[in-house]
Amino acid sequence: MAAALRAAPPSPATARPAEGFAKAVAASRVAAGGGVGAAGKRKARGVAVRASLFSPKPAAAKDARPSKVQELYVYEINERDRESPAYLRLSAKQTENALGDLVPFTNKVYNGSLDKRLGITAGICVLIQHVPERNGDRYEAIYSFYFGDHGHITVQGPYLTYEESYLAVTGGSGAFEGAYGQVKLHQIVFPFKIFYTFYLRGIPDLPRELLCTPVPPSPAVEPTPAARAAEPHACVNNFTN
Repeated sequence: MAAALRAAPPSPATARPAEGFAKAVAASRVAAGGGVGAAGKRKARGVAVRASLFSPKPAAAKDARPSKVQELYVYEINERDRESPAYLRLSAKQTENALGDLVPFTNKVYNGSLDKRLGITAGICVLIQHVPERNGDRYEAIYSFYFGDHGHITVQGPYLTYEESYLAVTGGSGAFEGAYGQVKLHQIVFPFKIFYTFYLRGIPDLPRELLCTPVPPSPAVEPTPAARAAEPHACVNNFTN
């Protein structure tokens, strides 16, 4: 009887609990292993995020434009043949210059030695302040200088009728593409004769045709007859008239 009991195989009822316990242990081990793996991945991702947040920033690209200053001398002359300037009184004070008045204008432009016609100016001034004690006005001006095939320069800033002022060079085209810097406006006889000295940066060497030794500014300066007539040897190609 004892031998028979020892030889008898376990019944299905007694085997299932053991198998179930073994599977449960195996599953818990797999789950534990998976949990550790997921935590490791989360930790790795956290390290990557922290590294990206505190890693050194790449150096900013340096401006590759030329930084040397080039001077360009220009005369703007109102020859009273362009119906310029036009004074538009938009303020409530119709008897004197006042805030808000507009002055569109365009004049002829010559090189600093007054022997070559370069083109024209074109722009507008907004009156900011009438200055009676200086017998003049302060304007905010936006305008362009046109130089034929060489392109154009744009400027913006204070335009004072009673003293020198400096305006910002805001850009250009052609030979002046990428230009920046400033220009000094020297009032000679307002609004008929103005002498400009440009201090240009950010562009290659200026065309030789535009370089010259300037005539000292004075009320008596005048373009040469050839430049005034825009004869072929005394003007730039395709100048704006």
